[in-house]
Amino acid sequence: MHVVVTGGSSGIGLEVAKVYALRGASVSLIARNLDRLEKACSEIEKSAGGRAKVFFATADAAVCTEMSSAIMACEAAHGPCDILVASAGVVEPGWFHEQAPDLFESQWQTNFVGVVNAVRAVYAGMRSRGAGRIMIVSSAAAFIGIPAYAAYCSSKSALVGFADSLRLEAMPKGVTVGVCFPPDTDTPQLSRELESRPKEAELLMGRIKPRRAQEIAERLVSGIDRRSAHVYFTASISALALFGALARPFVEIWYRLKLGR
Repeated sequence: MHVVVTGGSSGIGLEVAKVYALRGASVSLIARNLDRLEKACSEIEKSAGGRAKVFFATADAAVCTEMSSAIMACEAAHGPCDILVASAGVVEPGWFHEQAPDLFESQWQTNFVGVVNAVRAVYAGMRSRGAGRIMIVSSAAAFIGIPAYAAYCSSKSALVGFADSLRLEAMPKGVTVGVCFPPDTDTPQLSRELESRPKEAELLMGRIKPRRAQEIAERLVSGIDRRSAHVYFTASISALALFGALARPFVEIWYRLKLGR
């Protein structure tokens, strides 16, 4: 089995790769930073007792040609991609009226276009073989607007529509498409994000202890095993997914009162 993980140099992606390496799968990592990729490969090999078959390729997920070339290199090394975990993502909190357009757009390019590029690079092969699994990493933020997170929330919400549409296209060809919605997870990216998270966002999101990346990865892989269409991780995220539209007006009223407006 060959598993390709985008955003695999750290965080959830790296932990997913470790889970599959322990299972004896061939693993390919794709990310932008070469140093982090090399370090990630060493971590995976160490965690798997030196038995892991790990390959890596550098690419900016937002650039279609780079992602396509990276996937080709991964498949040349380990064979056709059986499982794709598209976990590359970025978050840059900032008020919409203050955030530079290129910073807003870069989040969309990585979080949405980057996932589309990765899927496109493996999807035709999966269809022709009549088998394959794709798991897209969205966020609990896909279900509710958060102040100062307009770019992040909208890009992660768009992934739901993409995954749900593609799932129906892929179904007759034996390819499964899932999307998962992690809560705040203890990763290097979260640490950096918290430095610029405004109090208004924290008021709405609350002070919830981040989940361990390893825990999220194990649940994510379990969802792939079950061919789940949606993986929610917590009861509160499940409730938000199912009843968010009904709850949203009350949340906005509560938030307005908290702001004193």
